[in-house]
Amino acid sequence: MSTTRPFSPGDRGPEPSGASGVSEGDVPATGGSDEGAPAAGGRPDGGAVPPLRPEAAEASVQAAAGRQVRRLDFGDQSGVVPLARDFARQALYAWGWLPAATADQRAAAEDVLLVVSELVTNACLHAEGPDELWIACDNKVIRIEVSDKGTGQPAPRTPHRAGRPGGHGMFIVQRLCLDWGVMRTPGVAGKTVWAELGAPA
Repeated sequence: MSTTRPFSPGDRGPEPSGASGVSEGDVPATGGSDEGAPAAGGRPDGGAVPPLRPEAAEASVQAAAGRQVRRLDFGDQSGVVPLARDFARQALYAWGWLPAATADQRAAAEDVLLVVSELVTNACLHAEGPDELWIACDNKVIRIEVSDKGTGQPAPRTPHRAGRPGGHGMFIVQRLCLDWGVMRTPGVAGKTVWAELGAPA
């Protein structure tokens, strides 16, 4: 997998303006729901990835018919990191990534779970906790979005020192993902940190 730089806000096209969606309800998940809207931003290969937040691109919903999206609202939940991992694991089972038939498929699913853990942990440590987790899947890419009320800008610690405690989360995200970045909505507190991972061959 490639290591890419995070794109600054605005580089990725229009930013989302909200977090609601219309539930399809085809594969219900505990603590979350499937959403009928697809994901935001673009891909390094030049393909357009429609937004997860439906207000940002209503017309792209029809263009992404093969995309499945799930949303988890953390509310006042405790234990959000294991909750997020369990939610993501259920989605991977529903979408056929698990149980894995090969070592590559198993590694890809574990990478998704690790990135979910790192993004949610980062929101807990630096942004007073996550608000929502969105996870979307098509045939080629899984996209993860974690929104929070934080004002900071996540970045891998540079230089990365493997032997020191802390500061590894965004480095791990950068190493495992095809791409990642931060989206902000003007006039709205907080941000959404997103990451995309490739499906196994």
